[in-house]
Amino acid sequence: MWCSEMTDLCFFPGEEGEAAAATTPVYVAAIDLSSSEEFLELVKSALLAALEALSPGSLFGILTFSSKIGLYDVQGPIPIVKNVFIPPDSDGTLHVDLKDAMPFCSFLAPVGTFKDRIAEALETIKPIASWERATTASQVQDHALHHTRGFGVAIDALVNYLSVENGTTFELARIFAFLSGPPNYGAGQLDARSKGDHNTGKVVDSNNTLLPEETSFYKNLAASAVQAGACVDLFAITNEYTDLTSLKVLSVESGGSLFLYSNTDESTLPQDIYKMLKRPYAFGCVLRLRTSPEIKIADSYGHFFPDPQYMHVQHINCCDLFASYTYDFEFEKDSQFSRKSRPPILQIAFKYTMIVHHGDASDDASNSGSRSKFSVQRRLRVRTIQYNTTANIWDLYDFVDPDVVLTILVHQVILASLSDVVEARLWLHDWLAIFIAQYNKAYKNVRPADSVVSHIDVDFSNCSQLQPLARLVFAFLVSPLLQVQDEHIHPDYQTYLQCLFSALEPASLRQAICPTLSSYSSLDTEAEVHQSLSRSVFTSERPIFLLDAYTDLLVYYLPTASPSIPFPPPRDCLLRSTVDRLKQERALTPRLAFIHGARDDTTTFEKYLIEDRGLDGTQLDGSTGFRSFLEEVRSRVAEFGI
Repeated sequence: MWCSEMTDLCFFPGEEGEAAAATTPVYVAAIDLSSSEEFLELVKSALLAALEALSPGSLFGILTFSSKIGLYDVQGPIPIVKNVFIPPDSDGTLHVDLKDAMPFCSFLAPVGTFKDRIAEALETIKPIASWERATTASQVQDHALHHTRGFGVAIDALVNYLSVENGTTFELARIFAFLSGPPNYGAGQLDARSKGDHNTGKVVDSNNTLLPEETSFYKNLAASAVQAGACVDLFAITNEYTDLTSLKVLSVESGGSLFLYSNTDESTLPQDIYKMLKRPYAFGCVLRLRTSPEIKIADSYGHFFPDPQYMHVQHINCCDLFASYTYDFEFEKDSQFSRKSRPPILQIAFKYTMIVHHGDASDDASNSGSRSKFSVQRRLRVRTIQYNTTANIWDLYDFVDPDVVLTILVHQVILASLSDVVEARLWLHDWLAIFIAQYNKAYKNVRPADSVVSHIDVDFSNCSQLQPLARLVFAFLVSPLLQVQDEHIHPDYQTYLQCLFSALEPASLRQAICPTLSSYSSLDTEAEVHQSLSRSVFTSERPIFLLDAYTDLLVYYLPTASPSIPFPPPRDCLLRSTVDRLKQERALTPRLAFIHGARDDTTTFEKYLIEDRGLDGTQLDGSTGFRSFLEEVRSRVAEFGI
């Protein structure tokens, strides 16, 4: 098993015999007007942050949607909005094309020249209910349109609008779609109400299948976006059931990302979009992996789609340095490594396109050549890796990377859970039992005539590299992703976790599933990293803890912490600098919370003490959850008759 990130490869840029073409980065914000004031204020803050991250020569456009599509021209003295009404029927055909409503050159404005005008235009955007509220009986029919969300038609029309300029004005357009609820109008509408009350934790149907996507509209739209040179990043800011199961394909298959924020108060949207745009990205990517003849690719996982003609060639519309792709290998039939055979070899080829910025791209309106300071470069990265082999199982165990093993398990279980989440959980449980049985057999811990179950080693005592595995599998089993009837887990949150977990590289994925808990004896002295995530921390002699769960950073003070220790920790201490460093390193900005056990609600901290939970996610009395799980695994191993 092997996993590689884009940054792990050795790079050899290559020319294709043609001059670099001039281009311009294009970004479009698609904003939901059937929303609240708080939603729009957050989106405005995020887009102002985005403008700071973009190069001045970039082109930026604003589109709004509700029961109509609004196109903004910010290049005059005041913002002008041209509206195109969305028909309520499901065929998605607009009566007026967007290119006829507003010329492309008016819709996209250079950021450097018109940044202030773009900001002024954003300030004019209001939720539709605040300026079209029905006041008379004659307006009742119009009032029915106040909370409509014609998202599907709007994005489809935008993709068609952009496709005309693909290859001339731009090579890749990034669309930021901001949603406050489910699309419920025109083509691509989702009937969220017909599936029952999903806000109460019904995430599977009677066949233990996760809720399926309702329509193929967004899968087809993703394919159209790829053809048009567009990538869609979807930002859902809502606690309302939005059917992200149907929507996720639009972002995943177009090369974008899916973000979910349950409320506006704790949202890190401005920081996330700023980070995303400051990172270099590649597009039009092709990834190919070849192996020695003894082995073959069994499965591949990641946010890519296979080439229709060639085996093991994957296409990626857009990615950045945090992108991760996973491969699982197996022997060819009747094949194995021998002492006489050559060492196995893997070769990875990654072909991609980047927009390169040449010098200062200040786009003074009088400088017509300013946009040409961006060019398109096609590159090729190749890495050939030779591996050693061993005939000794103990050597193999010593070189296991538990984070990579977890990564492949997560991909396999996510795929299986789409058909039957209960069966996927059972498979994962059995996988661990079988692996422990094989380990005990290799180390001869239990002889066939030995009937003492307690002799079975479930802690991998003889191999430090394997010791985290049981805890990682348990953490995955109790994670929200694999809970089926927990009323506290929102179905859209599970969809978000599917997308997040399937994109993370191994170290980050382990962090997201099994958090790291560090104790501090003082604000400037880290004591240790704890292996156990249980309520035993409450009896610790160390007064301060830092819990890192990838999307959350929690600083917890014990109730017995000395009053002389400042709370929250000041900026100039080791603990706070560690927190700041972790926030800076992440692709996503983790939510930060300071909790004092003597006066704050500790629920947020305690939910991450997973070793006190049963496999159904419920809190148990005492630190029995993980140990009880190991005893169940031990009994299961004994059933295999090792």
